[in-house]
Amino acid sequence: MQFTASKQPENCLLGPESDSQRTLYPYVTGTSVVALKYKDGVLMAADMGGSYGSTLRYKSVERMKPIGKHSLLGASGEISDFQEILKYLDELILYDNMWDDGNSLGPKEVHNYLTRVMYNRRNKFNPLWNSLVLGGVKKGEKYLGTVSMIGVNFEDNHVATGFGNHLARPILRQEWHENLSFEDGVKLLEKCMRVLLYRDRSAINKLQIAKITEEGMTISQPYSLKTYWEFSAFENPTQGAVGSW
Repeated sequence: MQFTASKQPENCLLGPESDSQRTLYPYVTGTSVVALKYKDGVLMAADMGGSYGSTLRYKSVERMKPIGKHSLLGASGEISDFQEILKYLDELILYDNMWDDGNSLGPKEVHNYLTRVMYNRRNKFNPLWNSLVLGGVKKGEKYLGTVSMIGVNFEDNHVATGFGNHLARPILRQEWHENLSFEDGVKLLEKCMRVLLYRDRSAINKLQIAKITEEGMTISQPYSLKTYWEFSAFENPTQGAVGSW
């Protein structure tokens, strides 16, 4: 009996993995997520737009999801990659529940897991094109952290992704304080989302705000913000600009 090695195609230069696929560019994306700690837990806000390139193609995309009993995840970036991350987390939570030991993963553990996933995919030159925000409460301890598509991560009292890093964080640094009530926290998030709506072309006026406390998690129904477009800078935005259209 003779055994013959299977032949690679003549045009195959790198072996059987040469035809593997990579996400070269995100297609349908969501914009900023903004989150903060308040007196009783964590608040998170995101709009529901899904942009196909520069076209606001989808207007009912939910980008905040509960993870296990103690965590809330928000994502900006590629929507399909976010769905892939949710599959990973479903498997993680299922595996944790199968132990049936009376313990469950908290937000710190989930955030730690996400940092490893994102950095691992980055090292394979096949990143998940998302910036993630993970918040939660376990045993009275509030937690809020973020991780980028290449694994850069940190914890803070307030975080934001996308344009929110540039436009919302300055507002949060100025107005956030540790004893923020739920009502004041919602007002602060709405102020940030209104600024993003004015300045970010990918933002839409349809958002959700999620709350997670020791008692549980709720995500609001979609709603719109009151806006005012009669500012003089909006009526003639290029007045005085040199070299503009």
